[in-house]
Amino acid sequence: MTTRLTFKKIITGASFALALVLVQGCATAPATSTEAVRQIDPLEPFNRAVFKFNDGLDQAVIKPVAVAYTEVTPTMVRKGVTNFFGNINDIWSLVNNLLQAKGVAATDTLFRVSVNTFWGIGGLFDVASEMQIPKHSADFGMTLGYYGMASGPYLVLPLLGPSTIRDAFGRAVDSQGDVAGNLNDVALRNSLTGVRVVNLRSRFLDAGDALEQAALDKYSFTRDIYLQRRKSLIGREQPVVEERFDLPAPATTSPAAQ
Repeated sequence: MTTRLTFKKIITGASFALALVLVQGCATAPATSTEAVRQIDPLEPFNRAVFKFNDGLDQAVIKPVAVAYTEVTPTMVRKGVTNFFGNINDIWSLVNNLLQAKGVAATDTLFRVSVNTFWGIGGLFDVASEMQIPKHSADFGMTLGYYGMASGPYLVLPLLGPSTIRDAFGRAVDSQGDVAGNLNDVALRNSLTGVRVVNLRSRFLDAGDALEQAALDKYSFTRDIYLQRRKSLIGREQPVVEERFDLPAPATTSPAAQ
């Protein structure tokens, strides 16, 4: 498949971003709870305004479409769509695992992409998971954090949602490594983007409803969960298990830690 992406563009962008780590100062020491909130979220008025806009758009457009998609699309088809985009994401995870010098994770990811692409019919079937090949999700924001770059202030991006200054820059590089998002065929590229967004939102319908009912301040709850999760992923060696909110949860005999 012909794309606008070139290996030189990825390496150039990655090298520039990693160079920023050399001039990035260490994160400040923990402060009191009130001071800590001000430090991690100094842009709160702006962030809340963007969060309100994103939430309104989601409630008015994205969520209804995701609900309709879930109702009319068989579970097997939705699972295949999730697997397809997961396989595409694994390609960029491979690059980031290599940048982080994680040999085992990179090897596992290479095997996952190879197996799922050839034996899983382009990734529609997750054969690699059936073969117990672990998944190591990684993005460029994680790569920057792995090399010591502080996250910077919390930032809510229009349409894209929760982020930080570091992760926002990482997303810009990630966009250059997205195979589906760099297709020359505009119609196909836009169609894949739309399906990806709707499918992803459909997987979080139950979680979103629970958040609506449980969170006294949805903005603060979302911010804290995002920051805690991102912090836990930096330098993490164990596989990152992709949750399937559109499928029944498997039975377990012990508590699962993410």
